[in-house]
Amino acid sequence: MTAFNLIAILLVMTATLGVVGRRLLRLPGTVGVTVAGLLVSVIITLGAHWGAAPLIDIAQAVRRVPFDEVVLQGLLSLLLFAGALGVDTKALWHARTGIAAFALLATTLSILLVGTGLYFAAQLIGLNLPFVWALLFGALISPTDPVAVLDVLKRARVPKNVEAIVAGESLFNDAVGVVAFGVIAGVAFGAHGHTMTLQPGAIALVFAQEALGGLVIGALGGLIALRLLRHVDEDALEILVTIAACVGTYALASAFHASGPLAVVVAGLLINHYAHSALHPDNHHHFEAFWRTTDELMNTFLFVLLALETVAVTFTPHRLLLGLAAIPVVLLARLLSVMVAASSVRIRGRRLAPYTKRILIWGGLRGGFAVALAFTVPAGEFKHTLLAVTYVVVVFSIVVQGLTVERLARRAAHAT
Repeated sequence: MTAFNLIAILLVMTATLGVVGRRLLRLPGTVGVTVAGLLVSVIITLGAHWGAAPLIDIAQAVRRVPFDEVVLQGLLSLLLFAGALGVDTKALWHARTGIAAFALLATTLSILLVGTGLYFAAQLIGLNLPFVWALLFGALISPTDPVAVLDVLKRARVPKNVEAIVAGESLFNDAVGVVAFGVIAGVAFGAHGHTMTLQPGAIALVFAQEALGGLVIGALGGLIALRLLRHVDEDALEILVTIAACVGTYALASAFHASGPLAVVVAGLLINHYAHSALHPDNHHHFEAFWRTTDELMNTFLFVLLALETVAVTFTPHRLLLGLAAIPVVLLARLLSVMVAASSVRIRGRRLAPYTKRILIWGGLRGGFAVALAFTVPAGEFKHTLLAVTYVVVVFSIVVQGLTVERLARRAAHAT
């Protein structure tokens, strides 16, 4: 099957499953396309198992899709940039201390709690999962997924101050997760067969390179884009400049081993904050419509691909059982880490309200970002175990939490 045919199949499936999820299943947004995609994945898997030639071809084609590259080096930059353009930057600034506490403290604590909990759960089930592999799972699953979270926030209509904290955390905690994942992966596998040790100085250096590099490159990219936008009037050219800023900052950050997600978020926030003065007054509507449509299309495509990639994951009874055990472990770790971080946070001199904490806990969704990181794990004895466990947790998060967080958010809105 050629690359063009594969892309054509994926696009047709995305459009079809988007309609099926919305009109037939009557499920909102990403939840609908994920459920519909999972049903198609089951059909493909069973059909391929029973020898249906067309479904065998499709299953093999899906397995060849480099999901981690498509997400981490393609879709993620556009989705994060679009998300940053849609955030209230003033509310984000007022909540900056809370966002920093949740992105740094809560994520780090969650990694340790999830890793420890999964390790003991694996021992109880009879899987001899090394502790460093359990920590690796903690690193990839602890950051809340910005794509999934922002999609839910759009539908939930939460208060602006709550939205700023939840959205801000999801946009910034990827950098912490990626650094932790890289360090733990170095301990588990090392480079060229040599493992590394957990030296605080080395970890601090890696984090500084990722975080500070991402901030600087993102700020430069955003400022250059704003300068260019002030010298153009055509709406198509303005959009092209922002696309270049998005993709360019992400690629440049990756080339310098800095955080691409952080760079593109910073660039997007800068352009968002100064867009009113930088864009031509007649072009605001076209600009917003383009990025809103891009966000929705890429979001749908990502979650369809996420569901279809189930075909590439090998499930066994032990892996499935560990995945089910990981769900309460991840939820409990989220609860404890949010409560600890919230105890040190004050927004405008006040502690976080109880409903805000509840939304932070239950609204901390996981999605394609975690699965993409799991796919980057080098081939080894426990790679497929991590993939299977990650998929179980992500599907639960998108479907169960994604369907129920709106009700919780509506209660929060009434409470204010």
